[in-house]
Amino acid sequence: MSAAELSGGTAPGSPEARRIVLLRHAKADWPQVSDHERPLADRGRLEAAVAGRKLADTGIRVDLALCSTAVRSRETWKLAVHELPHRPRTVYEERLYEASLGDLLALINETPDDVADLLLVGHNPGMHALADSLAGQAEGDALARMNRGGFPTAAFAVIGFEGSWKSVEHGVGKLLDYWAPHD
Repeated sequence: MSAAELSGGTAPGSPEARRIVLLRHAKADWPQVSDHERPLADRGRLEAAVAGRKLADTGIRVDLALCSTAVRSRETWKLAVHELPHRPRTVYEERLYEASLGDLLALINETPDDVADLLLVGHNPGMHALADSLAGQAEGDALARMNRGGFPTAAFAVIGFEGSWKSVEHGVGKLLDYWAPHD
């Protein structure tokens, strides 16, 4: 999908056109460590890089990435961002770990207005719940594909909306794209 299509019809760079990319961490391993400290599995390392390449293919230039502090999320982002043509400012955000839908909306509402495109690297069920909640509309079959797949590891959704970050709430956006490793 082109950058113009992903912008939801509004010219990229328009101060009102904004996008949120929701990236679920890649497949994690299950060693004898706390949940927060779980690293990526071999499959996860491969899928994180592929997700980064697919995200690069969208043409979205992420301005700010908020990444969960969990090891698997940080490793996912490190591998995915390496594939992007532009390295965005990254903030490791503790509140993304085990975040509820309300927590995720609050984080988005705190985003500075100079950010046009925001990326969150987090966990399920939050990433799927947030994508589903924000998507009042959908492009093509993106919503059906997302709901059929259940937002697996390394999947991402792109949601476009117009307005300020403070105005983000249930149903304000349009699901512009959805990608999953085994879609």
